[in-house]
Parts: sequence; C-alpha cells; structure tokens
Amino acid sequence: MAAVLESNGLGSMNDVPGDLLGEIKRLEEMFTVEQPKLKEITNHFVDELAKGLSVKGGSIPMNPTWVMTRPTGYETGTFLALDMGGTNLRVCEIILPEAKGEFEIIQSKYRMPEELKTGKAEELWEYVADCLQQFIEYHHDEEKMDTLPLGFTFSYPATQNYIDHGILQRWTKGFDIEGVEGHDVVEQFEAALATRGLPIKLTALINDTTGTLVASAYTDDAMRIGCIFGTGCNAAYVENCGSIPKLADMKLPADMPMAINCEWGAFDNEHKVLPLTPYDIIIDKESPRPGQQAFEKMVAGLYLGELFRLVLVDLHHNKECIFFHGQDISKLEKAYTLDSSFLSLIEEDPFENLSETHDLFIHKLGITAKKPELELCRRLAELIGTRAARLSSCGVAAICKKKNYESCHVGADGSVFNKYPHFKQRGAVALREILDWPKDLKPDPIDIRAAEDGSGVGAAIIAALTMKRIKEGNLAGVRNTEGLPSGKT
Repeated sequence: MAAVLESNGLGSMNDVPGDLLGEIKRLEEMFTVEQPKLKEITNHFVDELAKGLSVKGGSIPMNPTWVMTRPTGYETGTFLALDMGGTNLRVCEIILPEAKGEFEIIQSKYRMPEELKTGKAEELWEYVADCLQQFIEYHHDEEKMDTLPLGFTFSYPATQNYIDHGILQRWTKGFDIEGVEGHDVVEQFEAALATRGLPIKLTALINDTTGTLVASAYTDDAMRIGCIFGTGCNAAYVENCGSIPKLADMKLPADMPMAINCEWGAFDNEHKVLPLTPYDIIIDKESPRPGQQAFEKMVAGLYLGELFRLVLVDLHHNKECIFFHGQDISKLEKAYTLDSSFLSLIEEDPFENLSETHDLFIHKLGITAKKPELELCRRLAELIGTRAARLSSCGVAAICKKKNYESCHVGADGSVFNKYPHFKQRGAVALREILDWPKDLKPDPIDIRAAEDGSGVGAAIIAALTMKRIKEGNLAGVRNTEGLPSGKT
C-alpha cells in the first residue's frame, strides 16, 4: 500500500535530478509573493479603489449598484432569479416567508452553449428567454400567474445609472458576443421576453458579487464584503455616497449607503505592482482582451490551469532539462485544455508516490510521467494555487483598510474558494501578513467564510429591497416603475 503524504505536501526530493531541482527553484522564485510585495500591492489597491470612485475614474470601475439598503431578514414575497454566469444559466424561484432570514428555492440549470459565447446578441437573449419559458412552463404548467419580479444576476462589468438598467462595459470570462458591449442589456433582455409574453418584470440587474454580499448579510450581521473567487474574481462592499465623487451631481445624502461592485479583476492593468511571470504575459497577450483584467488573469480559475499548462509545455521544450522526454504532448499543447480542477486534483493526491497524479496525466493528457516530473507538477500546482490565494487577499485587505474595518466577516463564493485545496487557509495567512496581526491574536479578526447563494437568493432579496424602497418613495436609481408587481416585500 502506498504511503500517505504528510500535510506539508511533497515527499522527499532526493530522487529529483539536478536539472529539475533547478527548475523547481526557479519556479519557486518566480511564483512566490513575499510579505513586502503583498503590502505594496495592497497599498496600491487602496489608491486604485479610491481612484475608481472619483469623477475621472481609474482601471477598477467601482460601479455603483443602486442597492441602497441592507436586508433585515423580514423581506417577504415570491421572486424569480436569473443567474447568467460563465458556465451555466440558472433560473430560480425563491419564496421569502414570514420567518426571519428563511427562504425556499426551486431551481433549474441550463448549460451555456460554447458557440453562444462568441455568437450574436440576438442568439444569446433568445436562448435566455427560452430557458425562462421552459422553467415557467415546467413549474407552473397552465397556471394563471401574477407578474413575478425578477432579479437578474449579470456577472459582467456594467455601468448602472439605474438598478433596472445596465450598459455592458466589456465581456469577461471568455465571452465575446458582438452587439452587446456599449448597450443596455436590460432592453435587449426585455425585448426577448416581450416576444414570448412571459409574466416577468425585471426589477433589479445585479452582479453576482453584490448578490453574495446581500445574501450573506441577510443571515450574518457582521458581513461587510462579498467576494467571488471562481471562473472570474470580484468584490462588493457598501460605501457612503459622500465618498463617491462621481455621484456628487446626484446630491444624494452623504451618509446614504451604496453597494459598490468593484470589478477588481481590472486592478493594475497598467502592470505597476503585480509580479508578472513570463507565463502571465503570454496569457495576457493571447487572451481575447490583451491589457485588460490583469488581476483576474493571475487569480481566477479560468487561468490557473492555463498557467500550469504553459509552464509544462515550456519545460518540455527547454533544452536545459529533460521533461516528459519521448512523450506525446499534443493534448497538453492545446490552449485551455486544463482548468483549476486539474490543479485541485494534483494538490489533493494523498500518496507519497503521487499515484493519483500519475493516473490523471495518463487519462487526461496521454502522458506517462516519471516520479520526479510528478514531484515538479505537484510543487508547481502548489505555487500557482498559493499565489492566487495570497494575491486575492490583497484585495480584501485593501477594502478593509479603505473602510477602516478592523474586524468583519467576508462572504466568499466561487469554485476556487469552495473547491481548491487550502485556498482559504493560504488567503488567511496572507491577510495576517498584510495587516500585521500579532501572532497570538485568535481568531482572525477578518474572517473570509463561505457565502450564501448570492446569484440566486441574493438577487431575489435585492429585488425585494428595491420594491420596498420604491414603495417608500426612494426612487434614486430606478428607471422604470411601471408594471411592478404589488407583492409583499
């Protein structure tokens, strides 16, 4: 029986040849982000957050969301939520009952066809409307229905002058659909709904990160920040309107709260502080949008597997070392053939001889790797995963510094946070280094924990909060109140 690895990961490196040991050392130097660099990145991040709120703006969009109240837990009613993420389309029906902080949910998932991601706008919205129609027909067949308010989770950078309106700034997560950037996605979406006569009224267009913040705050009074660490990366928090110079002409009360969707994947597009490796530069250059989403390309799940793949291909072609010698690497040479789940499986391999990793390479890539090669792959996965977690914590620390939060909860969601081994622990270690907490300070004052369902439940709660404030006469950031359902909120 194979021996089980200790918790520190690798077994002995005694059997790794000198050329590969040299490469491992080179990769360690390249991908390790030390404490001083973390602090430098965080300080620059604080400045960039403020710049994004200014009239002139900056790389980080810092989009006002027009979510202007915290949930109480007593919101009630029946709502639809539509979640358009990077991989799936999810339709939910959410009932908020009388009981505080409770909810009931029915949901269906629909795969986003790959060809839609680079197709035309009409095709996208027709598909979305088809999915909604299928959902309603399946769950409410032949029922006479009142109009249902819908919270639409649209997880891409959008300029929102109103909560029921959003102009797409740019596609992310591998999408590049023509005819949507620079246009109001709500108008396009509602046009597709209208042709089907569906009993739906879009009440709020939200980002999944804002939903994560609100859904988590619904059940946790200490929640101050919502984050996504998944296919993409982002954060949302609540700012005071008096600290948002670009909204000054609206003359909103200075102490009025406003949730901000940071869109921090665009942090450091100027490449001033992020520690780019040659492989990061290749990813940027060969991406659909070179020069954009610099931070996202170093921490998001979409890119971690590609970073790993680029390093392995480079090592194979490196004359200075022998790596995958005599192996057919044609599958490995296909861009984006690996995602972050591949790295997760490597890091989760519990065996000293890395037998599960060995089998993974055979089944996924047709490569029979030797033990020293597997040792390097394991170390590389650790380095890429650790760097992503540590850089992610710079963003969390920056918001905490900007808002003077000395203790709070941070709600995090996304496949990388939920499924990538040690991501949370590595991020916590980095927060401790950045914020100089005493070693004996326990528990961590700023705690990043699993969030509630932001894109489903969060969207429904935001729809409820929006209807509630409209009824109270607060119409700031609401474009169209016609046809709104009169259900309880």
